[in-house]
Amino acid sequence: MLNFCISAIASNQGKTILTTALLYHYKDSVRPFKIGPDYIDPQFHKQVSGTPSINLDRFMMNEKQIKWLYNHYSDKKVSICEGVMGFYDGSDKKSSAYDLSKLLNIPTVLLLDGSGSYITVSAVLKGLKSYKQDNTIKAVILNKISSTRHYELIKQQILKDFDDIVVVGWIQNDIKSLSDTHLGLDLNDLSKIEQISKEVLEHIDLKALESIGKRNKKKNQDYPFEILEKQNKHLAIVNDENFSFLYHDNLEFFKTVFEKVTIISATKDEEIPKDTDIVYICGGYVESDKAYEKIKNSTKFQNSLINHSLTKKIYAECAGLLYLGNRVNEKGMSGILDVNFTLEKRFTRLGYYYNEACIKGHSFHYTKAIDDSKGFDILSKQPKGEGKTGSWANEDKNVFGTYLHTMFRNNITLIKQKF
Repeated sequence: MLNFCISAIASNQGKTILTTALLYHYKDSVRPFKIGPDYIDPQFHKQVSGTPSINLDRFMMNEKQIKWLYNHYSDKKVSICEGVMGFYDGSDKKSSAYDLSKLLNIPTVLLLDGSGSYITVSAVLKGLKSYKQDNTIKAVILNKISSTRHYELIKQQILKDFDDIVVVGWIQNDIKSLSDTHLGLDLNDLSKIEQISKEVLEHIDLKALESIGKRNKKKNQDYPFEILEKQNKHLAIVNDENFSFLYHDNLEFFKTVFEKVTIISATKDEEIPKDTDIVYICGGYVESDKAYEKIKNSTKFQNSLINHSLTKKIYAECAGLLYLGNRVNEKGMSGILDVNFTLEKRFTRLGYYYNEACIKGHSFHYTKAIDDSKGFDILSKQPKGEGKTGSWANEDKNVFGTYLHTMFRNNITLIKQKF
């Protein structure tokens, strides 16, 4: 089988474009992965390849757990892992492309911008390779190249300076099919993917790329997570275009834990089944005008959720939390929790956080509670550190909403307490 990590020196360098092209090329036999807590890229990975993408986050899971997760889901002939930001970014949390590719022994294909340069590109590569001697950089693809001659100038310099790097090709500057496509954000326009893939891979030697990505399939040994007995309960997951932030492993884990798992679309105004024991509302978007238009008239869903909350449990993350509240600015929500939110122009949380029980997760949101005195569960950057209120519950404590996104397979305490 084959495996690659796609990385670069920073964000907006073309990682998603290259990953997308490769996923489409190998779509009949590929498993996508994404380093870090990102929700958007995995959704795009799935739409391009037809296979759910798996998040690998070293901050939220330990080394043994990450290895198990990667081996467990590497069930196709090809595994392609898209990095986060620059190659070493996230090393302070042990969750960079460098850390994960090293841990999993995945060769890294580095995408380097060659626009307006040639010799300096090799100098940049030298800096990346010398920063950590045990790096996994094995191949280079040059991006934003103006011509074959431009490519050869850079390639020959790299080959002169390195005897352990394969230069496998280049991507032309100003690809025609990308001229009016904002790749990675528009999840609905896949009509151009075939042409984009063809143009991106036109000057890339796939055989050379595959030669550095070969690996033997590794079998998992011991299960490195606490085992939770199967619960004789029905879990309903609110997951649709508004509440779209669902880690695939969370879904698969829930299927092993609960006797029955049902997916509910609030956007389509589906009702919570009456035999549901717990409702899990995923994060996503309800606060923007566009998102709110899709949810504001879902009265059957809202009424069934309110009825459920009277006697049964709800666990909600971020957008789910907002929907449980009274309102976000002038936008009315369900009113299940007595809290009002406001939408700020700048994000109010960004990055990794711990809650008061030291459960690790991440948050990224532009809203905040107008009055957080009714909230609890401080979210902080350090264990037991200073922070602001991040969670709310009703008086009976059966309805719980939080700004913290997390993974449940290694946090079954949450299942025991909140589900």
